[in-house]
Amino acid sequence: MTEQAPEQPHQSPPLPDSTAQLLTRITDRLGAQLSLVSRNGTRRPMHRTRQPDRPAPHPGGAPAPSLVAVAHGSRDPEALRTVLALLDRVRELRPGLDVRLGHIELNRPLLPDTLDGLRGADAVLVPLLLGRGHHVKRDLPARAAAAPAVRTRIAAPLGPHPLLVEALYGRLVEAGWDTADRGGRAAAVVLAAAGSRDPDSARDTRRTARLLAERLDVPVVPAYASATTPTVPAALRALAARGRHRAFVASYFTAPGRFASACAEAAPHRAAAPLGAHPAMARLLLHRYDQAVRTPGDVRAEAVSLLASA
Repeated sequence: MTEQAPEQPHQSPPLPDSTAQLLTRITDRLGAQLSLVSRNGTRRPMHRTRQPDRPAPHPGGAPAPSLVAVAHGSRDPEALRTVLALLDRVRELRPGLDVRLGHIELNRPLLPDTLDGLRGADAVLVPLLLGRGHHVKRDLPARAAAAPAVRTRIAAPLGPHPLLVEALYGRLVEAGWDTADRGGRAAAVVLAAAGSRDPDSARDTRRTARLLAERLDVPVVPAYASATTPTVPAALRALAARGRHRAFVASYFTAPGRFASACAEAAPHRAAAPLGAHPAMARLLLHRYDQAVRTPGDVRAEAVSLLASA
């Protein structure tokens, strides 16, 4: 496959044509407009919105649905430890909320086993995924449909969202990003993502790159570990050709793994850690959970209907 030159970070791509794709309606319907946040990942006081550490209201005093975080799974043992640390932060923010974990593959507990332990209960599946793609559009609705004993809702993926930008920024600072780099002629960032053939996934990554570019005031180029181009090394070379020799790699992964490690190796001295258990990530999980709780209707039933018509 021929590598393509990295796109300019401030050029806006066409708006998503998600209405033309089955099942994208599920995640689009659950998404809400991006809310403004302060630099420490908290909501600005001027917004009179419910804080993430306050539970969403439930009619008739019914117990809150369980939050089931859905991780992809990895053979890297550090991945599971990272996800568990993130869920501990979520529990600290929302004491009393039943928070559970299910994996799509590779790690236990697998999502079907987690759902089997929730028979007769309500649950919100919150994907620990950063954009729309096959897992969000197909795997999660299929797993929810296969667990009819659980009343299931599917939350939107984590990205794009300003809280992700706060987490990315925090990890870059840990890797050596300095405020003097802001607006610098030599500085740039490669946003390293897993990659997907789904065009909506690529759109979501590009949108995060634009949000991060606005925050840093330097070019931010999306690059990928698989499925599409440019690769991270190709993006770094292209930036160097433009005089951007102080380039950092921002790890657009929720946890360590094979792809995250491969991307970091392309710039070992200026590579940020995965998003992991950053405080902004915990707040974002609860934000997506609350969005799904407030969404009327049976999302699982809609998923089954759309799958049947595919």
